[in-house]
Amino acid sequence: MAEKTNEFTAREALYYHEVLRPGKIEIVASKPMATQRDLSLAYSPGVAAPVLAIAEDPANAARYTARSNLVAVISNGTAILGLGNLGALASKPVMEGKAVLFKRFADVDSIDIELATEDPDKFIEAVALMEPSFGGINLEDIKAPECFVIEQALRERMKIPVMHDDQHGTAIISAAGVINACLITGRDLKDVKMVVNGAGASAIACTALIKAMGVPHENVLMCDRSGVIFPGRDNVDQWKSAHAVETDRRTLEEALVGADIFLGLSAKDALKPEWVAAMAPQPIIFAMANPDPEIAPEAAKAVRPDAIIATGRSDYPNQVNNVLGFPFIFRGALDVQATAINEEMKIAAARAIAELARQPVPQEVSVAYGQNHQFGRDYIIPAPFDPRLMEVVSSAVAKAAMDSGVAQAPIEDFDAYRDALKIRLNPTTAVLTNVYTEVKNNPKRMIFAEAEDEVVLRAAIQYRDFGYGTPVLVGRTQAVHEKLAELGVDDISAFEVQNSADSDLVPGMVEFLYERLQRRGHTERDVRRMVNQDRNIFASLLLELGHGDAMITGKTRPFSQTMREVGLVINPKADQVPFGVHLMIGKNFTVFLADTTINERPSAEELAHIARETAAVARRLGHEPRVAFLSYSTFGNPSGKWLEGIRDAVHILDAEDPGFEYEGEMAPDAALNPTVMKLYPFNRLSGPANVLVMPGLQSANLSAKLLRELGGNATIGPLLIGMEKPVQIAPMTASVPDVLTLAVLAAAGVVG
Repeated sequence: MAEKTNEFTAREALYYHEVLRPGKIEIVASKPMATQRDLSLAYSPGVAAPVLAIAEDPANAARYTARSNLVAVISNGTAILGLGNLGALASKPVMEGKAVLFKRFADVDSIDIELATEDPDKFIEAVALMEPSFGGINLEDIKAPECFVIEQALRERMKIPVMHDDQHGTAIISAAGVINACLITGRDLKDVKMVVNGAGASAIACTALIKAMGVPHENVLMCDRSGVIFPGRDNVDQWKSAHAVETDRRTLEEALVGADIFLGLSAKDALKPEWVAAMAPQPIIFAMANPDPEIAPEAAKAVRPDAIIATGRSDYPNQVNNVLGFPFIFRGALDVQATAINEEMKIAAARAIAELARQPVPQEVSVAYGQNHQFGRDYIIPAPFDPRLMEVVSSAVAKAAMDSGVAQAPIEDFDAYRDALKIRLNPTTAVLTNVYTEVKNNPKRMIFAEAEDEVVLRAAIQYRDFGYGTPVLVGRTQAVHEKLAELGVDDISAFEVQNSADSDLVPGMVEFLYERLQRRGHTERDVRRMVNQDRNIFASLLLELGHGDAMITGKTRPFSQTMREVGLVINPKADQVPFGVHLMIGKNFTVFLADTTINERPSAEELAHIARETAAVARRLGHEPRVAFLSYSTFGNPSGKWLEGIRDAVHILDAEDPGFEYEGEMAPDAALNPTVMKLYPFNRLSGPANVLVMPGLQSANLSAKLLRELGGNATIGPLLIGMEKPVQIAPMTASVPDVLTLAVLAAAGVVG
């Protein structure tokens, strides 16, 4: 039986970490490395010039090396997530994961380092000696009390930002929530009475930060397993004793009587409902134990409907999630080359996060979470994927670093800096993340037409286990069950398998399809054979007749063949021409190519239609479309016989005013290269095109496949646009993530 790990099996998690290439990170060169000259500049003798420049002025390291955007994520594995002390090597998957989050959310490059020592002095010495290599140090998963000693020593010795995220990340996000909860309930921080349950690294950091923001020391009671911490109590170390308060209360239950705030970083069920009942009116409860909070929100609400509740979980409102903080805190600190992350910067981050939650929520965030978020009792902390976090938090931290005197490279133009932060990340990644959340909130029945294929079946398992909905597996029942068993699924009978050989839906399918095809040269026998033997026909009929919400296929057959089979059952949308779009996704750009799959030589009307619909897809994925109709000719140079259709497509849009920028005919360099674009001052595009409408299928399909194989950027697609039902056709080379992404996009209705 496969061990269950939260939402998925251990086997699936291991497969994810092993497939394509082991692990989650790789090193990619940021400069050309194609020629001998490139290599000479990159290494010897070219490196001599920056070496001498840095030796003369160490500040030049920020100009000539990656150091100013490089953070080390360092652990000794003594407190790995909730798994305990499993050693440095076992912590590597977590540290790689943290490095990926830095890049994904804030474009911070990160290297994971695991040190095989539990001796704080050895750990401190090893990290301190690496100061020339990195612009910042993120300490992770180090047990208390050693983590306090290590962080303090490194902050004193190193002149770069050092932060133990397990302490301060949680502190910053919870402090933001407390600010807003107090605002809603009419409280002032200087007057509130707070009880902290837990006295580990996170709890102590949370308490220290909230006190620094204005809650008086004497108003905070901290409890550990032995009860309230008070002066003179036995078995209290120096870090706990810093929060000891004179009181006659000795238990958590006693401490909570009349308390305004409960801050929990302890264990499941540590907070009893009857104790919540004894708290002050409108109690503020932060139950942050993971994976199970100190009290379930519904249990707290049952006794105190007036409570404001936050947890560490994504399935309840007000999630305290460190990803709201650490990427952007380091982003701001690195951008001003701060020598530390100080209290002022942490407070600035907390206040910026709190302020962001009070602003109107972008539509894409509300859609993703399945509700119209607005500031209130169930929205005191921003959603983790709010695209504004990069701009708001990073700039607040950078300014606090400057104001507190730890910035070595102050920012002169903050408006320009905020604009640069806005465009630093590709909006597609944030929108896609929100799409996944939207589908979790609105799960769909997804028909997987090729369930006997291992890649497809793995995608179907993940579709279910990640909460996107119910997979409907099309295939031979025994073969599918055997494959599920091979993949470690322990509840095989819970999967719905649709097998045309024994399905009671077949007679109705035959009747429906025969009526549809009888005047297109198909006999009833032909139709019965297709329904019984062709998985794409059978799966398409499941979708057409309402036995699923969307469908994914294509892994085992060429696109053109699959499209013909699907087209026998499912119609195009009225007055639309189906076509395909490939998304080419880079670090901070996305290009949409169309039509890459269906129409060999589109007419002018079809080209205009493709432009409109692809522009709409671009908008739904977070981009303001700039459409270029591509050609070998740029505005008539050179001339040729295939240009009139492209020019006519432009004229069609001219007559419509479609609401987006467009231009053509244009060669790719004139559409994408700003230098070339300047040669044509009459060009109507305000910047490089992001929607490329190709003149014909040959050029489009060749371009998409060449870019996928040679470009080095992520590719999504082809996305099938223009069918009455949400169906997607994956390429035969698709991986599990490719199939899953197309399935989720189909379920969300973002494309189609």
